Amino acid sequence: MLCRLRQLAPGAEFTCICTGPEIVAADYGITAVPSRSRVGKPWRFHNPLANLARRLLLGIPIEFYRWLKGFETLRRTDALVVPGTGLLTDAYTLFNWGPYDMFRWSVTAKLCGCKLLFASVGAGPLYSRAGRFLVRTALSLADFRSYRDYSSKRYLEGIGFRADNDPVCPDLAFSLPQVAMALGHDRNSKGRRLVVGLGLMEYAGKYSVERPTGAVQAVYLETLVEFVKWLLAREYNVRLLIGDLLDVPVTQAFKGLLKERSVTQEAGRIIDEPVKSFEEVLAQVGATDFMVATRFHNVLFSVLLNKPLISISFHHKCASLMRQMGLSDYCQDINSLSADRLIKHFCRLEMNVAAVKQMIAARVDACRASLEEQYGVIVSHICPGGEQPTAPAAETRQAPTAIS
Repeated sequence: MLCRLRQLAPGAEFTCICTGPEIVAADYGITAVPSRSRVGKPWRFHNPLANLARRLLLGIPIEFYRWLKGFETLRRTDALVVPGTGLLTDAYTLFNWGPYDMFRWSVTAKLCGCKLLFASVGAGPLYSRAGRFLVRTALSLADFRSYRDYSSKRYLEGIGFRADNDPVCPDLAFSLPQVAMALGHDRNSKGRRLVVGLGLMEYAGKYSVERPTGAVQAVYLETLVEFVKWLLAREYNVRLLIGDLLDVPVTQAFKGLLKERSVTQEAGRIIDEPVKSFEEVLAQVGATDFMVATRFHNVLFSVLLNKPLISISFHHKCASLMRQMGLSDYCQDINSLSADRLIKHFCRLEMNVAAVKQMIAARVDACRASLEEQYGVIVSHICPGGEQPTAPAAETRQAPTAIS
C-alpha cells in the first residue's frame, strides 16, 4: 500500500500507526507513531480489588491520554487508511490491535474530519459481543470498505453488518513490486533433487477454533513427520520454512520429532535455514519446487511465486485464497489433517504441475489488475478537488495514515 500510494500521490506525506514504530520509521523512511501509547510499566497486584482500583484510578486517565494522542496524530490528516491484515478479530484480545483500538482510531479519524478507508481487510473470528459491536461500529464509519475475500464479507454479514454493496478485492500483497518477486524466480531443476517446502506454524489456538486443545497440534506434527518420511523415500529434499519468528519453536519441536521417529536422511536432505526478513522468506520459498504451507504468509507467497502448493488451512482466509486460485482440491483443514490424504493431494499435484502453474499465473495477474482499480478508487477518495492521482500535489500535505 505504501509503495503504490507513494507512486500515485507523490506530493503526499505519510505517517504509519503501528507496533514497533522505531523499526518501521527506519526501514521505510516514514514518520511512525505507536498504535497504543504506553504510559509507565505495566504492573499488577495479587489482590483482585487492588487491581480493580488500579484500573479505575490509572486505566481511565491513561485511556483518555491515548485518545488525546490519537487526535494529535490525525488532526492535520486527510485520510486514515487501514491496509489489509486481519485486524477485525478478538481471538487474542479486545485491545492491542484488537477491535477496541480499531474502534478508537476510527472514531478519532471521523472526529478529526479524516476520510476513513478499509482496504482489502480480513475479518473474524469474533467471539465476544463487545468485539462484534466495536467492529461493526468502526466499519460503519468508513467512507470506503473492501474485503480481501468473500469469506470475510460473509462473516461480517453473519454478525449483523450490512456489507451488501462493499467490494471484494484481493490481498494487498498481490501488488508487491515485481523487483521483490524476482527473488523467487523459477530455478532449473535438471540434474538435482526436487525440493518440497514445508511451511510450519505455531498452533493457531483461538484463531482457528473457539475452544482449542493441544491435540490438534500434536496430530499436525505427527502427520507432517509421516509426510516427510514419504517425501524422502520418493527422493525429494525437504526445506523447512516459517512465516513468522513465532514459528521458530515449532520448527525445533518438529526436528526433534523427526529424530525421535528415526527419520534418517543423507546430509542436506532436510534444509533448515534461519530467516530474519521478508526478503529471506521470499528467497526460501523461491528455492522450492513444491510448497506445503500452513501460515497464510507462506500460502500467499507460494502463489505469488507460482509454486504448485497444498494449503493446511487453520482459518477461512487460507481456504478462501486457495479457492480464489482455483486450488480448493489441494486444501486440507488442520482440524482433520490426514497423512494419507496429504499424500494423495501431493500425488495429484505432481501429475498436474503444468496446469496448476498456468492457472495460478493467470489468477495472480487478475488479482494485480483488480488491486490497481482499487488504488484508483482510494486515491480519488484522499486527493481532494479531483486532483489527478499521478500529479504532484500543489502543496505538501499530510495524507493517508497507514495502519499496519
